[in-house]
Amino acid sequence: MLDNILLETEDKMDKTVQFLSQELSGLRTGKAHPSLVDTITVDYYGTPTRLRDIANISTPEPRLIVISPFDPSSLGLIEKAIIAANIGITPMNDGRLIRVPIPELSEERRKDMVKMGGRTTEEQRVAIRNIRRDANDQIKNLQKNSGITEDERDEALENIQKSTDGHIKKMDEMLAAKEKDILEV
Repeated sequence: MLDNILLETEDKMDKTVQFLSQELSGLRTGKAHPSLVDTITVDYYGTPTRLRDIANISTPEPRLIVISPFDPSSLGLIEKAIIAANIGITPMNDGRLIRVPIPELSEERRKDMVKMGGRTTEEQRVAIRNIRRDANDQIKNLQKNSGITEDERDEALENIQKSTDGHIKKMDEMLAAKEKDILEV
């Protein structure tokens, strides 16, 4: 029972870090990268579908994303979805594919991006702490119900705290790397 709680907690924390990684990869750095658009949801024949599932996304130049849909009739839908995503880029549809030029970021916009990254990271730190709190409560209840000894409880709480610290440190490192990337001109 105790091992299940520890494994489940570790898994939830890993998923939270993975989610943050995806969120940070979507922040613009001034360089073209497929992750800027690949998670945009397109209403494809009435079904919300990720852009990467219905099109090929490439970056032939450092400041250009090219989207080649598998179904040419979806060009308009993809274009609308990119505009609706409100990520500060304007697609150009030439009838066969969509070109998305990445404009140069102003200093003010870069600072806004860093703030957005910081907010997102803080939200995920809170999520990690909530996971820790839930796991600690489960362990304390298990000990109250005579499922484990006090020593086992203390060791498990210590392991959860170490895991929490490690995951938060990993998230802070990811944020620092992203901030450096965004602020680099």
